[in-house]
Amino acid sequence: MGESFGAYTLGDDAALMDYVSSVNIACGFHAGDALVMQRTVELASQKGLAIGAHPGYPDLQGFGRRSMQLDADEVYAIVLYQVGALRAFAHAAGTRLTHVKPHGALYNAAARDAMLATAIAEAVRAVGDDLLLVGLSGSCLIDAGKAAGLRTASEVFADRTYQDDGKLTPRTAAGALVTDAGAAVRQVLQMVLASTVTSVSGKEIPVVADTVCIHGDGAHAFAFARLLSEQLQYNNVSIKHP
Repeated sequence: MGESFGAYTLGDDAALMDYVSSVNIACGFHAGDALVMQRTVELASQKGLAIGAHPGYPDLQGFGRRSMQLDADEVYAIVLYQVGALRAFAHAAGTRLTHVKPHGALYNAAARDAMLATAIAEAVRAVGDDLLLVGLSGSCLIDAGKAAGLRTASEVFADRTYQDDGKLTPRTAAGALVTDAGAAVRQVLQMVLASTVTSVSGKEIPVVADTVCIHGDGAHAFAFARLLSEQLQYNNVSIKHP
């Protein structure tokens, strides 16, 4: 959330916040700015949600979804910078930062690259070893977080499809996005209740579903959030921050 700029209204974010337990707020590098960060943190705090930092590559034009060749020291520094900034806004709002989830291409790189994953985990720990690190289920980032002594939350996706290796289908590939609400619900219920996901080729992949992501910039984000909230609770799954 908070992936806009300037004195804008938080309409879409505010509506989504009624159906989620935690939010990942852009920290200014891939989207957002200081005013948007402040207002999004304040609104999430008023609604009693867990507040997370969503650090990304310094790539406003590409929305943080393009690969960048940064070394471990650079990744450490940009994550430390962004998480520290959002933690300051949380402190000013009388609340606290609870978790960190990298964004976009940085998230995907850290899922596969142990060196980058370690740099992210070390930066998060430097800000606060009380923070929870969110990463793709079965990824290097989860391993790095545990190695750094952080609590971790394995993440699954409502609105993305999966490859046979358990990684997300690249956005550049056909069928990467789940656009049907019914399909999203079926996928999430399978992941949460059966701890598996069906890949694009039909293979069942084991997953750990501590937290479910819905992309706030998606065209169907509000419909997905509302229906998923209803169906999870109908299936006796309570919705709360890990």
